[in-house]
Amino acid sequence: MNRKRIAVAAVTALVVLAAGAGVYLLGIRTVPAVVVEATRDSLPSHVSGPGTVQARIAVTLGSRITASVAAVHADVGDSVRHGAVLAELDDRDLAARRAVVGGQREALAGSVRAAQATVARASAELELARSKRRRDAELLSDGFVSKAAFDASDAALRAAEAGLENARALLVAREADARSLDQEARYSDTVLSYAQLVSPLDGIVVLRQAEVGTTVVAGSPVFRIVDPSTLWVATRIDESVVGQVRVGQVASIRLRTGDTVPGKVARIARQADAAAREMEVNVAFDATPASFAIDQEAEVAIVTGEESGVVVPVSALVRDRAGRQGVLAVVDSRTEFRAVTTGASDRGRVVVREGLASGERVVAPAAGIEPGTRVRPADGTD
Repeated sequence: MNRKRIAVAAVTALVVLAAGAGVYLLGIRTVPAVVVEATRDSLPSHVSGPGTVQARIAVTLGSRITASVAAVHADVGDSVRHGAVLAELDDRDLAARRAVVGGQREALAGSVRAAQATVARASAELELARSKRRRDAELLSDGFVSKAAFDASDAALRAAEAGLENARALLVAREADARSLDQEARYSDTVLSYAQLVSPLDGIVVLRQAEVGTTVVAGSPVFRIVDPSTLWVATRIDESVVGQVRVGQVASIRLRTGDTVPGKVARIARQADAAAREMEVNVAFDATPASFAIDQEAEVAIVTGEESGVVVPVSALVRDRAGRQGVLAVVDSRTEFRAVTTGASDRGRVVVREGLASGERVVAPAAGIEPGTRVRPADGTD
C-alpha cells in the first residue's frame, strides 16, 4: 500500500508540473521578437520574368573556301577591331592560280600591242592605197596610164580597206580577251582574300571553332563575334501582364552571377508563344556588364508603376498549416495569424492589399514563431 501511495503521489506531482509548465509556456513565458508597425507607403510595381543574355548585333564569321587553317590570331574573350585579321587559311593553291592568271594577262597584253601595231600598219597602207588610186585616176583621165593600171590601184585600195577592218576586228577580240582576264584576275584576288578571316565589326569573340591544321569547308562557322554595346536580355513575360510593359520603362536585371544591373525596355515582340502563352520583351543594359556570357540566364523585373497601401517587411510573411499566406499580428502581446493578400514588392517590403490595417503591429521576421505565442519586443523595437 505504501508503494501504491508513493506511485500515485509521484504521478500527481508530474501532472501538476506539466500543467504548470503548459501554463507558463502558454500564458506566462514570453518570446522576444522584432515587432514593427504596418504603415502606408508606395512601392514600385513590377512585371518580371526569366530570360537569357543575347546581343542584337551578333555575327557568325565563316570560311568562304575549303582550306586548312594556317594561323589563328584571336581567341574567345578577345576584343577585336573592325578589319582585324582573326585567322589565315592555306592559300598556296589560290596564289598559284592567281600567278597563272597574271602570266596570261602579260602575254595577252603583248598580243593587244601587236594588234594595235597591225591596225596602225593597215591604216598607213590604206592611206597609201587611196593616194595611189587618186593619182592613177588623174593620170587615166589625162591618158598617161591604162585602164588596167587604174583597176589595179582600185583593187589595192579595197584590199587595204579590208586589211584595216580585219586588223581592227583582231584588236577588238584581243581587247575583249584582256577584259575577260582582268575580270578573272579580280575574281582570283577576291578568292585569295577569302584566305584571311577579317572581323566585320568592333566586338568580342564569344565562339571559336577552329584550330591550326583544321580543314574548314565553305560555309562552316569559325568565329562568332558580338557587339557588347548591343547586349540585352530576351525576357519571357506572361501575355496576361505584358500589356503593362512599355518601351523605355526602367528595369532591374539580375544575372546568374548574382550581380544586379539596371536596364530599360528596348523592344516588345509582337509574336506570342502559343504553347507557353508568353511574349518576348528585350531589356537592354544601361551599361555593358563587366562579365557576361551569351545565353546566360537572368531574371528581369520591369517597373510598370507604383502601388500604394499598407506596407510591411517581406520577412513578416508566413504560411499557416493550410498553406495560406499571412502575417503574425501582435494583439495584446500575443501573436495572431492573419491571412493577407499582397501586391507590389521590392527587395525588403511588400504591399498588403487585404487583411491588415495601417498602424497594426506584426512580427518581422516571423519565421519560427507560432500563432498564439506571447511575445515581447526585442531590444531596439517597439
